[in-house]
Amino acid sequence: MEDLIRQLLVRIGEDPEREGLVRTPVRVTQAWEFLTRGYRQDPEEVIAGALFQADSDEMICIKNIELYSICEHHLLPFVGKAHVAYIPNHRIVGFSKIPRLVDVFARRLQIQERLTQQIAGALMEFLKPQGVGVVIEAMHLCMTMRGVEKQHSTATTSAMLGCFRDDRSTRGEFLDLLQREAVV
Repeated sequence: MEDLIRQLLVRIGEDPEREGLVRTPVRVTQAWEFLTRGYRQDPEEVIAGALFQADSDEMICIKNIELYSICEHHLLPFVGKAHVAYIPNHRIVGFSKIPRLVDVFARRLQIQERLTQQIAGALMEFLKPQGVGVVIEAMHLCMTMRGVEKQHSTATTSAMLGCFRDDRSTRGEFLDLLQREAVV
């Protein structure tokens, strides 16, 4: 990858041997390894150690999960927040595992629509809940820095599975929770 970065620097008109750029290929390689670490993580392993039996059948919602990803079309970042809820069916997962699951999928080349579906699908597969809802709101640098250059635009995507799709009141409860300010 370092050779590719050196070639890129030359192609854009830079000198990869100048003082400020000599170590750039190493730094960029390390950055991309970090930014795409989701390819080297197994979603099932992230969740497996924190599944618990529980009689709860009320909605569990984790809001405002920061996410950072890379648009697969332009290799530019998109940043935002994920909101994830599920209604258990005798199994719950530790709270911290949901943001970790978001990161597994976000730290890959992505489109926001697929990212939303992957998070919801993984929770349905591993928890087998009554339903899952995922909403992602993100700002895409491919829209703000280039192209249409709309600085304040955001994209919102959702995935509603199980009772979140089939039951309007469940979906409404989830969306209502997203509007509420935190009391902490």
